[in-house]
Amino acid sequence: MSVREEKVQVVSEIVEKFQNSKSTVVTDYRGLNVAQVTQLRKLCREAGVEFKVYKNTMTRRATAETGLSDLDAVLTGPTAIAFSMEDEMAAMKIIADFAKTNEALEIKGGVMEGKVLTDVEVKAMASLPNREGLLSMLLSVLQAPMRNFALAVKAVSEQKEGQQA
Repeated sequence: MSVREEKVQVVSEIVEKFQNSKSTVVTDYRGLNVAQVTQLRKLCREAGVEFKVYKNTMTRRATAETGLSDLDAVLTGPTAIAFSMEDEMAAMKIIADFAKTNEALEIKGGVMEGKVLTDVEVKAMASLPNREGLLSMLLSVLQAPMRNFALAVKAVSEQKEGQQA
């Protein structure tokens, strides 16, 4: 296989990952030692997130093909990309949590649902609860008026029973 064919294959692999991932986080891993990178890869693997280093030129070609050219601005220096294939929040949460304890890991940006995110947006998204947490919060908000109404009806009926006795 020629060098050109290998490059085309790598670009198509990156394109596929951008298209199939639910979210993506672009990081600068400069300053992390081998043990830290190994630990981060392990955390990612356990959560179904792929953490991989690609050449910026290859990634730029892939962003051009996927319409994510806004991401090119952060594709400088040593770059590793975390692709979350199953959970929208997994890559963001793992990378953000790891960056809190390992200051050498820097979040550069990301992608979610085809929209390019800044580093600030990625950190904000990482601080949100996951889908199940958000749904349970919504459910409790929706249940509150019904619960309050039921308590009011119960209080009125108990008051009337008290007056009759």
